[in-house]
Amino acid sequence: MQPRNMSMRGVVDLGAVKAAADNAAKRAAAPAGKPAAASGGQRVVIDVTEATFETEVLALSQQAPVVIDFWAEWCQPCKQLSPLLERLAEEYAGRFVLAKIDVDANPRLAQEFGIQGIPAVMAVLGGQLAPLFQGVVPEQQARQVLDQLVQLGEERFGLTGVVVDGEPAAPIEDEDEEPAGDPLLAAADEALETGDLDGAAQAFRNVLSDHPAHAEAKLGLINTELLLRTQGVDADKARADAAERADDVAAQTLAADLDILDGRADEAFARLVETVRRTSGEDRNTARLHLLDLFEIVGADDPRVPKARMALAGVLF
Repeated sequence: MQPRNMSMRGVVDLGAVKAAADNAAKRAAAPAGKPAAASGGQRVVIDVTEATFETEVLALSQQAPVVIDFWAEWCQPCKQLSPLLERLAEEYAGRFVLAKIDVDANPRLAQEFGIQGIPAVMAVLGGQLAPLFQGVVPEQQARQVLDQLVQLGEERFGLTGVVVDGEPAAPIEDEDEEPAGDPLLAAADEALETGDLDGAAQAFRNVLSDHPAHAEAKLGLINTELLLRTQGVDADKARADAAERADDVAAQTLAADLDILDGRADEAFARLVETVRRTSGEDRNTARLHLLDLFEIVGADDPRVPKARMALAGVLF
């Protein structure tokens, strides 16, 4: 099976979890034969169980992408893929962590992830799940997927990698990384300066059509769309509508937008977490994705964001 394109839209949000200190306190000793970092460093290959998944995979995903290898002792293709992934994990030196899950010993995890055949490889970035590939793939193909994964983790989630052997992970080189004062954004900047929100939004979309991983364009578009959605809106009426229609996703997302503009991120996040809890299907997914966009606007370094991610995880799972 070919690796699926890495797209964070529509993936499952697992939310933020306990701090790394809790993770360290609960982590069991690594099994013999697994690569380990020096004292004080993070192992780049770990065996994960149902009991340790939350404290290991989810917690580490706030620092570096965690690649999950679903395998079993009887699986012959696994014996080809797993050693390759372990070698690459050591080579990438902390830019991602490889978590190995034995599906025979952890059937519940395999079921929850919808694993239908092994080997199967998925990833978790900043608490979000994305499929990578299933079956054995050539080394070059695996490297391409991992490079894309690491770049996505850096650009969208600010994942800098884990410390291995006392040294921080070396950032992956990105030949397409845009310099400060990016000329690609000139048209969008000019439109914003003149108050042309529609023009700015289109300019950002134009950049993203040619450079899908352009982090500044993504954030610029999210912010501009927020302004467009709230332009000319009667805030009092919008909030009154939201109060009367608790299950109306459109009313709740609009009220949440207004909360963000008023600097009331806590209220915006709580509103949409509750909307996710009350709804299902497409409505639930719409509210969840809207909340993820608001997280982007507020910024991952704001302490309200990880708190809200944890609350979101609580209603999803």
